[in-house]
Amino acid sequence: MAQLNPHELIVGSVELSSLPEVYSQINDLVDDPYCSVNDISKIISHDPSLTTRLLKLVNSPFYGFPSQVSTVSRAIAIIGMRELRDLVLATSVTRMFTGLPNDLVNMAQFWRESIYCGLVSRAIAGHCSGQNRERLFVAGMLHKIGALIIYKKIPELSREAISRVQFNHEILHRAENDVIGFNYSDVGGELMRQWKLPKSLESAVEHHLFPADSLDNSADTAIVHLASLITTALQSCNDEVIPPLDEKAWDSAGCAVELLESIIEEADIQLAETYSLVRCDH
Repeated sequence: MAQLNPHELIVGSVELSSLPEVYSQINDLVDDPYCSVNDISKIISHDPSLTTRLLKLVNSPFYGFPSQVSTVSRAIAIIGMRELRDLVLATSVTRMFTGLPNDLVNMAQFWRESIYCGLVSRAIAGHCSGQNRERLFVAGMLHKIGALIIYKKIPELSREAISRVQFNHEILHRAENDVIGFNYSDVGGELMRQWKLPKSLESAVEHHLFPADSLDNSADTAIVHLASLITTALQSCNDEVIPPLDEKAWDSAGCAVELLESIIEEADIQLAETYSLVRCDH
């Protein structure tokens, strides 16, 4: 086990090594300067379930548009191609992780916390930094995705780490470092690299525990750092110990701590409906 590393957990795993096909197709089109709104709409329309989810999301409190958006092409025109691509990623990833041990993870609770972290990240970006809100939603939502890979690939070591959290009140990432030799953020960052996702997303997922370790994209990483701590404090039902706060994070995020109440209120309002639209196990 001493040689185990995050790269080995992911590489060679068919279900993890590649992104959902629909996202890959849309990603290729968004990067094509000759791509049109209709090109992306056609790809999404081939997946009726995805189409329904996206339109419901666009018409939910997540956006709060005053009038009904009834077509994917209209949704793209309003929120943008790159933003819609990010939402496709968010709604697709939840379908990839099934069959994990129930004693290790309650999937409904995991995605509830993950989506809440995405909503808090998005709210911070909207209130404070001027960063891309949908990109921050995805970064926050995926910040703990490495944990699912650890649960799936090395469940016995996961149980040992989790027992340390429950009985010794250790911080999860420290328990994982001691037991496994790396933690969920290391695995999440490696997954972002394997999927060839943007560097800002990779950095936010990999360094959200210690945003000062991020060499670039410090605003994104700081935002997800703050959102993850807020989520652990408000949404965790496992008595999980809250990791330490990077005192520079509020400044790096471009946000005043006085806005915290408004940020939490916005995320709370959006949680129930966004959760029901994004998660797949229902």
